[in-house]
Amino acid sequence: MVLRARTPARVALITGGGRRIGAAIVQALHAAGYNVVIHHRASATEARVLAKALNAVRADSALVLRADLLKVPQLQALAQAAQEKWGRLDLLVNNASSYFATPLPTLSEQQFDDLVGSNFKAPLFLAQACRPYLQKSEGAIVGVLDIHARDAPRRGHSAYAAAKLAHWSLIETLALELAPKIRCNGVAPGHVQAPVQALPSAAELADLADKRRQLPHIPLARYASPEEIASVVVFLASTAASYVTGVVIPVDGGRRLG
Repeated sequence: MVLRARTPARVALITGGGRRIGAAIVQALHAAGYNVVIHHRASATEARVLAKALNAVRADSALVLRADLLKVPQLQALAQAAQEKWGRLDLLVNNASSYFATPLPTLSEQQFDDLVGSNFKAPLFLAQACRPYLQKSEGAIVGVLDIHARDAPRRGHSAYAAAKLAHWSLIETLALELAPKIRCNGVAPGHVQAPVQALPSAAELADLADKRRQLPHIPLARYASPEEIASVVVFLASTAASYVTGVVIPVDGGRRLG
């Protein structure tokens, strides 16, 4: 009888992986066989609960790491810690994102720094930090964007939209710069169904009202589920997309057409 060496599980680092779309991406990648590194900044409880559940399914398959994505030294430490846990890194998912309205008359420098930092600066410098590990594994980077940054801009979100559009351009540029060893792609959701909060904030209520106004402009006549976004991330990371790079896939129910 010949014993075959067990192939090590691939490893994915997902920023903002404790909640919402990030948590759905973590779960989908874990179900696809990845070991997952769940990054968080403030959602420690949610990230730890998720990791505990995944480790119960498959022992030693989920790790929680905290980092402030606006601080480059912490990005470098995050990448190194993610690689050291299982000795490899195959996938970076730049999902974490600040999101709030910034009407021009009240836009502050602090708001600008937060939005640009989380949506553009962090994906850029985290890609830089992960590059040596992803080159070794011939891995991939997937960015989570927003269809409204390019095809359906929203009033009062100038800083957010500009930052997301910069991330969009970054994906296309990195696809050139990191080839042929690393593929770089993105997914651009439209409106995504968010969990109902018992006590929603004023910003969440405003966002919900905006979604309802946009529903008639969505050809598929519904919002996406977080799981539908996650499934496209898994596809872009998989061998099925091995000849795909520099592509951003809209997952918007046709909103950009309406």
